[in-house]
Amino acid sequence: MRITTITNWAYGITVVLTVLSAAAFILSARSATQERQAIEQHLLLNSLGEELALGAEETTDEARLYVMRGEARHLDAFTVDEGEERRRDATVGTLRGLGIPDRELQVVEQVAANAEALDKIEEAAVAFYRGGNQTGARDTLFGPEHERVQTALLDAVTQFRALATARTEAAMRNAQARSDLWADIAKVILALTAAVFLAVLYFVLRRRVAIPLMRMTGIVNRLAKQDFTFEVPPDRRRDEIGEMNDAIQIFRENGLERNRLDDERKQDQRTKDLILQMMHRLQACYAQNELAEVVALFVPQIFPGIAGCLYTMNESRTALAEVSRWLDPAHTQPSFPAAACWGLRRGRPHVSHVADNDIPCQHLDDSGVPGLCVPLTALGEAIGLLYFEDRSKDATAADAPRLYLELIAENIGLAIANLRLRDKLMSLAVRDALTGLFNRRSLDEALNNLHRDKSARTVVCIMIDIDHFKRFNDEFGHDAGDEVLRHVAQIVSDTVGAAGTAYRFGGEELTVIATDIADEEGFGLAEKLRTSVFTTPFSYRGRIVGPLSISVGIASSPVSGPTTTLINRADGALLQAKLSGRNRTVAAFAMGAEEELKRG
Repeated sequence: MRITTITNWAYGITVVLTVLSAAAFILSARSATQERQAIEQHLLLNSLGEELALGAEETTDEARLYVMRGEARHLDAFTVDEGEERRRDATVGTLRGLGIPDRELQVVEQVAANAEALDKIEEAAVAFYRGGNQTGARDTLFGPEHERVQTALLDAVTQFRALATARTEAAMRNAQARSDLWADIAKVILALTAAVFLAVLYFVLRRRVAIPLMRMTGIVNRLAKQDFTFEVPPDRRRDEIGEMNDAIQIFRENGLERNRLDDERKQDQRTKDLILQMMHRLQACYAQNELAEVVALFVPQIFPGIAGCLYTMNESRTALAEVSRWLDPAHTQPSFPAAACWGLRRGRPHVSHVADNDIPCQHLDDSGVPGLCVPLTALGEAIGLLYFEDRSKDATAADAPRLYLELIAENIGLAIANLRLRDKLMSLAVRDALTGLFNRRSLDEALNNLHRDKSARTVVCIMIDIDHFKRFNDEFGHDAGDEVLRHVAQIVSDTVGAAGTAYRFGGEELTVIATDIADEEGFGLAEKLRTSVFTTPFSYRGRIVGPLSISVGIASSPVSGPTTTLINRADGALLQAKLSGRNRTVAAFAMGAEEELKRG
């Protein structure tokens, strides 16, 4: 109940009790007045009854004394006492006017009748005496009739007094009892009024106001200090203090919500900062391994507790291979066909194993751990995949902000595309567009680096020329010549492998530079190249053409000469091989200052 309601009720009850107390006091005073009136009536009736009795006795005594003594003074007194009849009548009239009960009124009437009969007897006796009949007068006054009437008169007066006394005393007792009752009721009501007042003071001011306010003071002080870690005790009362408690609870909840939103804002800002830092580092990467390292470093910070992998698409866009991982994801394969991922198929993020409401990707195992696949695209083409899986109960990949996922995926995709474009541009700058081998510029740069190298490394240069290349162009067209060049270049590149580096020197000439091998090993590599080309069939437009053959010239440094003359010496050996009939290897190893070229 509200405090205002309690105070209003208390005020109303106090007013009602005060009115009732005043009414009780008024009724008590009225009962006291009735008691006093009953006492006065009792005294009056006693007095009137006394007067009736005394008046009758005095008249009788004077009449008897006159008859016995014959003295005139007694006759005068009797005559005077007869005037008491009018006073007696007045007294009877007074009694009648007091509104006494009928029983008492009948007794009064009887008293009046007896008094009148007694007066007549006494008047007759006086008349007998004055007429000289003293004996008759005495017999009348002292006879049985006079005695009977006098006794009846006195008995009637006694009866009246008894009835009046009983009635008035009962009235006095009743009035006194009512007065005492109303006085007690007034005292009880006053006590209740005081109790209500004290109860209101204790219950409202102390328990409902003072104590809750003292408790709320500490809470408000903590709220003022932005401390929302405490719990507001529940208050079920529906009053002003309860509403204040509810308001404090709402204020605390709002503060907690503000703190939560502020933490989310800070976390969101931290995430944005990390994404921005990652974007800057991605833009500064020169190689894919650097990009993979950046992704593995920053993605776990952006999405803590979520493991993942970075996959890139191969050149044919048929398969993906893992290039980076973080927090050890355990439920996906290191490589898989592109068709095994529904995210790549659909071109949008795909969630697997969440409430079993969608089909899982085929590159995941059957553990049921939720996984999220986010395709990496650039210029509308898929070039890779970001995979996330849950590694803790506090992190869910499916709950990660989709905007951030898409932003990260877009930037990683663009970074990979930029690296590939950079590699392609660099390849165009250092490689031959037709054969894919390093170009003449790369060869010159490599030779200059070897010339500047002061470690005296051994270098072998192999010059290669395709035999009768012009015939292929004349007979089958330049497209066939291009295919021959690509065919031979691929064989040379595969045969050399890690032993050296293949270059296109120009036209149909190729060059191989190998370091840190002996002359014999170099000669063996040259022979292997020539044999591989000659023994590998070549087909053009569905028909076997060939066989193809190459002429090879080989030179070395620094034993047989400096690196500055390496190309010239190898080219001279190649010329000797061509002049010697082609499809052979000639080495220009200097055994002396004027040693001739040897033919192998």
